[in-house]
Amino acid sequence: MFYRQSIIIFGFVLPAAVCAIIVGGGIVLKSKATASFEEKQALYKSSEQSRAGSQNIEKEISQKRGFVEHWNSQLERETANAISSALKEIGDKLPAKEFQQTAVEYPNGAAGFAAASAQSSSQVRLAFRATYRSMQRAFLELETLMPQLQMQELKIDPNSSTSSMNFSVTYTAWEK
Repeated sequence: MFYRQSIIIFGFVLPAAVCAIIVGGGIVLKSKATASFEEKQALYKSSEQSRAGSQNIEKEISQKRGFVEHWNSQLERETANAISSALKEIGDKLPAKEFQQTAVEYPNGAAGFAAASAQSSSQVRLAFRATYRSMQRAFLELETLMPQLQMQELKIDPNSSTSSMNFSVTYTAWEK
């Protein structure tokens, strides 16, 4: 009888408590490891999605690299020379009766869009006598050849003596 309490405490309760602590610690460790594993799996999936997305973007960029190089070379050209050569090329494609360049002016200083921007630019004022259809085509060709041009102002006046119209256009030419 004297040993019954000691046997119960040291033989059953203490080993059961130690086993419960070990099992509880194991459960806690397993849950932490599972949570860490799931977190790492989520980070891996996110990383793989980001990598796949960046590869797609890189693929798209590499396809457009030629365009970017062309645009950079356009920006490096002197605006006056680029516009005059582009207008000569356009004028050669259009009928002389329907399209005539009447004036070119390169005002100093930034105005319009360029005044509010830190990007370097210049202004170009052009005047034409042309039919509406020919002028539309000329604008399309000019802005395709020189994507750095941004139309700032356009004035169209009828010409009473012929079927053509007088066009006055101001462009902002963005430069590098």
